[in-house]
Amino acid sequence: MDELAAIEALLFVAGDEGMSLEEISTILDCSTQQAYQFLMRLQKNYEEATSRGLMLLEVGNQYQLATKKEYADVIKKYAISPLTTNLSQAALETLAIIAYKQPLTRMEIDEIRGVQTSGALQKLTLRGLIEPKGRVEGLGRAILYGTSDYFMDYFGLKELSDLPEITELETENTEKESDLFFERFNQQFENE
Repeated sequence: MDELAAIEALLFVAGDEGMSLEEISTILDCSTQQAYQFLMRLQKNYEEATSRGLMLLEVGNQYQLATKKEYADVIKKYAISPLTTNLSQAALETLAIIAYKQPLTRMEIDEIRGVQTSGALQKLTLRGLIEPKGRVEGLGRAILYGTSDYFMDYFGLKELSDLPEITELETENTEKESDLFFERFNQQFENE
């Protein structure tokens, strides 16, 4: 196994929460000293490669992948381009989870959605709809996400209690499903 590629893959999947040296060494089944050497080699590879847009960051005791500063303008252009004006279904689901259950870590959101959400979190953060609200105490010190002031302005909310009750949304969704079923039933009956 190529340890550098494995670490790169792990850090990509971990997203902006990153991974600690201990977590990396446990997963790769090596000593923390070996894991640190692998990380330093990966960091050197990123620094020396002019054709790579990523770099390795150490934030606190967490390692994470980040884009190089010289590509900030391209990333900003992407974030405000018409290609990204609509939020994907995954981003909307992630945003709804954060809005109703904040503050949450990425792992908690992943658990609720049942899929990995680091891409959606990055997009929502770039858009300014969510922001870090602190870190969890303990091992890993995962980032806690919550909605931003921009989220409140964008959706015309004065406070989070202005969000519709989940039971209201469930009732509305059930009524729409019932109406849809009724329409289909009538169409089938008329066709016979």
